[in-house]
Formats: sequence, C-alpha cells, structure tokens
Amino acid sequence: MLEVHLKPADYKSDVEPTWCSGCGDFGVVAALTRAYSELGLKPENIVSVSGIGCSSRLPLFVKNYSVHSLHGRAIPVAVGIKLARPDLTVIVETGDGDLFSIGAGHNPHAARRNIDITVICMDNQVYGLTKNQVSPTSREGLYGSLTPYGSIDRPVNPIATMLSYGATFVAQTYAGNLKHMTEVIKQAIQHKGFSFVNVISPCPTFNKVDTFQYYKGKVKDINEQGHDPSDYRKALELAFHDLDHYHDPNAPVPIGVFYKAELETYEDRMQSVKRRYKQVEDVQELIDMCKPKAL
Repeated sequence: MLEVHLKPADYKSDVEPTWCSGCGDFGVVAALTRAYSELGLKPENIVSVSGIGCSSRLPLFVKNYSVHSLHGRAIPVAVGIKLARPDLTVIVETGDGDLFSIGAGHNPHAARRNIDITVICMDNQVYGLTKNQVSPTSREGLYGSLTPYGSIDRPVNPIATMLSYGATFVAQTYAGNLKHMTEVIKQAIQHKGFSFVNVISPCPTFNKVDTFQYYKGKVKDINEQGHDPSDYRKALELAFHDLDHYHDPNAPVPIGVFYKAELETYEDRMQSVKRRYKQVEDVQELIDMCKPKAL
C-alpha cells in the first residue's frame, strides 16, 4: 500500500488560533507544518510540548500529540517524553519569557546533556498574554505596563546563551521569511541532538518598537555570507553581535545556523551504560566498576 504524502494543512488542527491579527506566531505554524510535510513525518510520531504564554498555545493548533504543560516547565516534560520514547520527534514550542525567565534553569542541563529534542522559541521581546510586561529579551528602555519609565534591564542574548550551555544546534530565523524559517526548522528537527531555534516573531499589539517594519531589510543570513556552522568560536563572535541593532538601528540582525556539531546524544550514552552493565554477572565486578577512579 502506497504511503499518502501529507500536505502542510493536514498537520493543522480544527482549533482556530486566538493570536492577534498580524502576530508572527502564525508564520511559525506555517513553517512548522511545511517542515513536517517536507520531512514526511507522521503526526502520530510527533509530540509538541509547551509551557504558558502566547507562543505556548501553538500545540493547540497542530494535529499531533501535544502537551500544554506548566509555566516554564516544557523542557523537563519534553525530556521525559524523549527518554521514554526516543523514537518520537519531540518539539518544544515556547516563548522568550517562558524559556529565559521562569524556565531558564532547565535550559543548560538539557543542552549540555545533548537531549535529542528541538526547542523553538518565538521571541517577541515582550510578555503578550499577560498584557505588555517587558520580558528577558526586551530591549533597554522598552515601555511596558510595569515599566512606565522604560526597562532598565539588560536583555538576554538567546543565541550566546544557548551556545554557552552546549547546545549542538543553534540557529535564528525570522517570522517574516517563511522559506528561511521552514528550512531552519527542518534542519533543527533532522539534527541528532539538542536543537535550539530562536524565531524573531514580532508582537503587533504590545511591542511597537521591534516590529516587522523595524526588521525589514535588517535580517542577514550569515550562512549566505560564508559562515561555517562548525566553527564554534566564530559562532560565539557572531552571537555577540546579535543585539547590536538595539544600540545601532543600522546594524544587521543575523539569522541562519550559527553552530552545528554531531556529538553523541544523551540517549545514546544511556543505552551504552545499559548494555555495559547488563553484561556484568558478578556482583563484586559490578561494585569494582562503580568505584571512583584514582586521579
């Protein structure tokens, strides 16, 4: 029996999105479902996991297994799913507040362990669902409902942060470029290891500074300019230019794959340990194997 190829629309649920008109997150759904279609993934083999926030409502709008979890807790839920069912494609769909504020403590450990999940952060530089508070990625001086004189916080740099944590795939894309988003998300899903994709996804309702108009003509694909994603030092260097446009309106905004490395995943290492100790029959031998090695 021939396998039927699913179109992007086949991955969308019947639930109508509740996002504001013009929200960048609509583009993320379009790119994600295109990526699923082009990769030939079966909906029953995909699990979407989210926390709380505008972006975290995305699992409601796709037709695959989904978990709408607690605020900031999407990554540990996704890790549990992946370790229990390593055969599944596990996608975390989250936002800058959910991921880099209340959920920030989970990022470094999932990244350094190289858990084979894909984390997509829809970064609009504001808290939208709770009506206009500044987020960890908001620019200095941004006005919000709790910062009437402008934010005095320095913003988090998502790319530099995830590179320093040890993520083996780190990329950035833009909600105004569907083709680029689709390609980057496809690469992230195909990558064996921890993948992080930061999507610049403007909020048309509350963030009146970092708009689609603001980013028009600013985004530049670093890979088209010759960047080699295997060069970790260069990736870090480029990452530290990621927020330059906050201080210089003429500075380019880099998008593309910053870093990619093929390293053993946590799941692979776990299976190696299981195989190793399964072969041990003598109790004393097991005890000896567990003893700390002399320095």
